[in-house]
Amino acid sequence: MTCASCVARVERVLKKVPGVQEATVNLATESARVVISPGEDVQARLRRAVRDAGYEPRAADATVSTEKASSWAGFAPVGFGLLLSLPLMLPMVGELFGRHWMLPAWLQFALATPVQFVLGWHFYRAGWHALKALSGNMDLLVSIGTSAGWALSMWLWLTSAPGAVVHLYFEGSAWVVTLVMLGKWLEVRAKRQTTSAIRALHALRPDVAHLIGPDGEVDVPVGELLVGDRLVIKPGERIPVDGVLLEGRTQVDESMLTGEPLPVDKCPSADIGTAAQAALTGGSINGDGRVVMLVRAIGSETVLARIIRLVEDAQAAKAPIQRLVDQVSAVFVPAVLIISLITLLGWWLSGHSFEQALLNTVAVLVIACPCALGLATPVAIMAGTGVAAQHGILIKNAQALELAHQVDIVAFDKTGTLTLGQPRLASLLSLQGMTENELLGIAAGLQSGSEHPLSRAVVRLAQERGLNFQSPDNVRSVPGRGSEGEIGSRHFLIGSLRWMKELDIDTSAVESKADPLQEQGATVSVMAERTSQGLILCALLAFFDEPKPGAKEALAALRAQGIKTVMISGDNRGSAETMARRLGLRPEEGEVMSEVLPGEKAKRVAALKIGGHVVAMVGDGVNDAPALATADVGMAMGNGTDVAMHAADITLMRGDPLLVAAALDISNRTVAKIRQNLFWAFAYNVAGIPLAAFGFLNPVVAGAAMAMSSISVMSNALLLKRWTPNKAVPLNKLFKDSSSR
Repeated sequence: MTCASCVARVERVLKKVPGVQEATVNLATESARVVISPGEDVQARLRRAVRDAGYEPRAADATVSTEKASSWAGFAPVGFGLLLSLPLMLPMVGELFGRHWMLPAWLQFALATPVQFVLGWHFYRAGWHALKALSGNMDLLVSIGTSAGWALSMWLWLTSAPGAVVHLYFEGSAWVVTLVMLGKWLEVRAKRQTTSAIRALHALRPDVAHLIGPDGEVDVPVGELLVGDRLVIKPGERIPVDGVLLEGRTQVDESMLTGEPLPVDKCPSADIGTAAQAALTGGSINGDGRVVMLVRAIGSETVLARIIRLVEDAQAAKAPIQRLVDQVSAVFVPAVLIISLITLLGWWLSGHSFEQALLNTVAVLVIACPCALGLATPVAIMAGTGVAAQHGILIKNAQALELAHQVDIVAFDKTGTLTLGQPRLASLLSLQGMTENELLGIAAGLQSGSEHPLSRAVVRLAQERGLNFQSPDNVRSVPGRGSEGEIGSRHFLIGSLRWMKELDIDTSAVESKADPLQEQGATVSVMAERTSQGLILCALLAFFDEPKPGAKEALAALRAQGIKTVMISGDNRGSAETMARRLGLRPEEGEVMSEVLPGEKAKRVAALKIGGHVVAMVGDGVNDAPALATADVGMAMGNGTDVAMHAADITLMRGDPLLVAAALDISNRTVAKIRQNLFWAFAYNVAGIPLAAFGFLNPVVAGAAMAMSSISVMSNALLLKRWTPNKAVPLNKLFKDSSSR
């Protein structure tokens, strides 16, 4: 494809195929993203539709090459065109020195004709397909314009008197074809830079893994690995697939996946009591330890494959602002053809020679090619999403990228987002004379099947003390309140004070002990036993969590940008406000929402949107998914759950709050580049077409200007590749420049 009109034509033919629900086409990647209904022959029909429209359908996996192409790849036809066209410029060069160097007409014909009909053949072929489809594109404009210049030269040569010296225009046609080819070659060269992020991600996949089989260690292709296989990872090698560490200790460089330059310590989960530090991600680099891993995910289910899919989808998607371009492109080429006809008739009928009228018409046709218009938006999106991915920010779609720059309120979930999400059980007060270890054993047994952070804290403390606890029976979880179950023949409940009040338990005696703890920032839970006399309070549990490193600075950075920040927590008001103040939030200004049940988070986010505010929600848990979907822009911490990441528009791979400000910043910069590109793309045509129509531009200058319009748009978008988070966040001491990696 060559211009915005090509995009419109391919989309149109794809949408006509039975079973197609949606089709978007990207000029920069020359790819289509199609949503289809299930059908055996739909894909074959799609390929046929693309070919009938004049294009060559290619498989999706053929659009990205992991091999780094030479910077001069594809230059041979351009070089041949320059070699043939340069002698045709001799008369123009001679005039600068007062010389009259004129090549014989037959030699000009011999030099220009191969350029016109051999090197320029693809213009005719694509232009013919456009005509058959009753539409137009850049190729049609170039082929009509240059053919007119070549035909005029032939007519002047063949009708001239014998021996007469006639000024011909072969050089104009040849140079326009050559300059357009040069411009397209420079575009392709620049496109390779916009897709560098995807190529780098593909290159993270090793081809071979060291499998521990029945006969010892053998090398097998990564594509043959199965879940449950045991692999050896040698020092300095890339980890082939996702899994967990079984044997050995090492450090792993996960920088290409998370943007974090510091290696992460890895050791078996049995050694540390948690699986978090035992997880190994495919594509990351093993340090200096020889380790053994267990395969947990392969193929398209690996984290790396999902990241690649997210980035490719984002780069293929069409931003809402592109709708304006599509509307213009639909009528652009027909309008240019009408303007060129008016130019021809206007100059000729006003008394000027047909020769002059035709040259000005050719200039209009050449300078009006809508290449830059089609590239303006997609190349900026590709560059922006690519550089964001390199720094651990995965943007799911172009709509989120465009909308994020309008965000004026950011709502944060507390646990796991602004805090570490690893609370510790700091206090356990007995209310019925039972010993602390006895209470802890009962609580750990009841919570042993739960993944809630507070439940894990109880179990962890019991394990540290070497307590044996019994698995519960008839467990029932009450979302946002707590859980209950049977330990032996006894029935216990653990949950919030709010839940106990709802169960009509007198909590006045407990509240006097809970209030001082909550004022210190503790999250308080209560354990009760269901007896024949009713519910009896047994113990008070106090949990303390710590703010994430950088969370306070991240909130300050957002506030410095004029963005309001809000913390949403299920904790009681006292503990939520205490933690908020530690983070630099101001509860008195409505920056804290406490005692919010999981099901109410989405309603609170919806309330923040009232008044036209654009709200971003940042969370990490399953119960955050509805709120993430409700927000204008949902951001999921990469250390959270798959459900949250699926519901979010943006995933922050490091789980670092500072990346929130960075994500908003790359959105701002990308949207700015899109607007700049669209301005220049329109400006070239708005200024160039009248200049050509009124005779101020000859075809050669028009061809050079058209080529430069595309190159300038591409170059402007590529400036985004220089973006780094430390430039986005005014706290550069917290980020290292990843460009040094």
